[in-house]
Amino acid sequence: MKYIILGILMIPYFAISQNTLTGKVYFVDNNQHKPLDNVEIYWENTNEFTITNTTGEFQINYSNQYKKLIFSHIGFKTDTIEVEKNQLIIHQMQEDLVLEEVQIKSKKKDFQLSHVGVNFGETLNSGELLKAACCNLSESFGTNPSVDVSFTDAVTGIKQIQLLGLSSPYILFTQENIPAIKGANQLLGFGYIPGTWVESIQIAKGAGSVINGYESITGQINFELKKPNHKDKFFFNLYGSENGRWEFNADFNKKISEHLGVDLLLHTNLLQTKNDHNSDGFLDEPMGNQINILNRWNYDNPHKNYHTSLIWRYLKDDRQAGQLAFDPDIHQFTTQFWGSESDVEKWDIYYKIGKVYPDLPYKSMGFQVNYSYHKQDAYYGLKTYNVKNNNLYFNYIYQSVLSNTFHKFKTGVSFKNDGYQEFVNQTDYTRTDWDLGTFFEYNYDKGEKLSYNAGVRFDYHNLMDFFITPRLHVKYQLFEKTSLRGSVASGKRIANIFVENPQLFISNRNIIIDGDSKGAYGLKPENAVNIGINVLQTFQLSNRNGSLSAEFYRTDFINQVVVDFENSQQIKFYNLNGKSFANSFQLSANYEILKGFEVRLAYKNTLQKTQYEQGLLQKPLQAQERFFVNTSYKSPQSEKGGYWHFDATWNHIGTMRLPNTSSNPVAYQTPTHSQPYYLVNFQVNKFIGNHFSLYFGGENVLDYTQHKAILANDSPFSTYFDGSIVYAPINGSMF
Repeated sequence: MKYIILGILMIPYFAISQNTLTGKVYFVDNNQHKPLDNVEIYWENTNEFTITNTTGEFQINYSNQYKKLIFSHIGFKTDTIEVEKNQLIIHQMQEDLVLEEVQIKSKKKDFQLSHVGVNFGETLNSGELLKAACCNLSESFGTNPSVDVSFTDAVTGIKQIQLLGLSSPYILFTQENIPAIKGANQLLGFGYIPGTWVESIQIAKGAGSVINGYESITGQINFELKKPNHKDKFFFNLYGSENGRWEFNADFNKKISEHLGVDLLLHTNLLQTKNDHNSDGFLDEPMGNQINILNRWNYDNPHKNYHTSLIWRYLKDDRQAGQLAFDPDIHQFTTQFWGSESDVEKWDIYYKIGKVYPDLPYKSMGFQVNYSYHKQDAYYGLKTYNVKNNNLYFNYIYQSVLSNTFHKFKTGVSFKNDGYQEFVNQTDYTRTDWDLGTFFEYNYDKGEKLSYNAGVRFDYHNLMDFFITPRLHVKYQLFEKTSLRGSVASGKRIANIFVENPQLFISNRNIIIDGDSKGAYGLKPENAVNIGINVLQTFQLSNRNGSLSAEFYRTDFINQVVVDFENSQQIKFYNLNGKSFANSFQLSANYEILKGFEVRLAYKNTLQKTQYEQGLLQKPLQAQERFFVNTSYKSPQSEKGGYWHFDATWNHIGTMRLPNTSSNPVAYQTPTHSQPYYLVNFQVNKFIGNHFSLYFGGENVLDYTQHKAILANDSPFSTYFDGSIVYAPINGSMF
């Protein structure tokens, strides 16, 4: 390990090159030559970019493959010059005295794959998010084959996300590159980010950057929220469904001054209808309401080259679940009817500031800070769960170059403190986690065949002591439209066993924690290595774009907290003693068959096995095979901007292994494996002009449901009551 880390740290010194082009830009004013600052200079069809400093001077990477250099500045004519060799450039810009009105029309892809960057990732833009009207972040991946979404149990309505065969806790979720959806908010948080607030989502596969921490193991999902400069000064959305769910969303944004902008986002939802589609006597989804408010202040000063953003958010969420006849005012903590209530209150404050040095545009620094408070008071039948989580996070990042901009680096320090006051059935699991770390990340990108990113973190954690996290991402451009990427990285984390496994409260299994180490709950920290490879091929056929991609990722656990449901009378947590791995293979194709008509196909095979006390077994409730088809059609826009958008998604979910229930009475047993099934969703949007739209859609239109989702639903206080074995939808079709 130490030689790998030493090699990563030495990479920049072996790779440094002096291939840079220098020059100066000026304009003529009253027959005087004056330097021109903030001129944008870039090589045509590349990502190599720089700006002139206050004396008009610039420096930019040079390669003999680069031929055309472009100069651009507001109020001046854009120039393109041909560069034959590495030479000193002295260039005069001409003022553009007549600015004519220009109409620019472009089509931004709703779903994007790119050859740029060493990390393989996908971008979901606002158009992609409009394909699924409902309703929060966990429901925004319905048209994406890479991310799987499933219910944790048959009662709470909590959803979890899977990437590369592993569930939410192994993914780093960031809000504008600041860690979010963490701690006590690990699974509930997906329901607390309204879909209408989200501007775009970026999915990066394989362990993420060391800048954001050491916990990312299978990837990073970053979501960007709407900004004050959003084109819609006022946005309003009203949603209703046949199951009685109502949502209201509003967005107000205003430019207060030249530099200051403000945005106010509002969301509320309500469900008071009792639905029981599978007739098991339990609500299909919890009743309740949510109030969610976010306020952002952005200050940009391009003259002083810095940007700052302040976000505060408040959330209140109340839910009631359980049997149809349950009345919390009468039946709470009695055995007449089984019921559950969860009350959540949450505060968040995000602040970040970034500065670019005017004379050295490749040099910058940034500071991020986040404070969050999460409080949940809940009971499930006769079980209680109460948690308060205070989280404080700091991150300082400095970015510059080594010799020239082919060789960039980022370094900095981070600190986080997590305080948990956690009680399960009056048992106190209070603890404090804190970590102090430093990181260094080097990026080599000469704009040619090979580019790579190498990073390493050094951290001290009060429960994990000192540890090192190395990560390496490499991209090789085989041909102009063929890129090969690979990554190898390690990750480490502390499992929050109650937050991450809410299904344990929806059963009468005994909870057993078999741990005797220094870590949380007496269990060792989780430690894993992820390695992956991806090939992306883009093409044009009949003047329409398409792409093909193939990928394979494997995650090997050095240690893992095993969650064992194989004994139907207990749920047991213990440290891994043997193998645990997850393999994920995916083939994807995207193509615009006809103008406006796009098709996306995918096949995914996921295999996760863990050494349980009963042997090496496939992880339960995870489909090994999935097929995915998404079709989308956008009609041509009318002169007033109106158009139709039709979207449909078909999913085939393969067989899943189910936990062993052979020790239960026959009436409360499940088969060893589930049956494969299909899910079909659709949506129709009618855009009326540039400001108004109506939409209608359906989810699970084939009406497939799991009818035996709760064992012993007729005897919820017996030993055999269990709502944790969920592999399919519970509620039927919904429009």
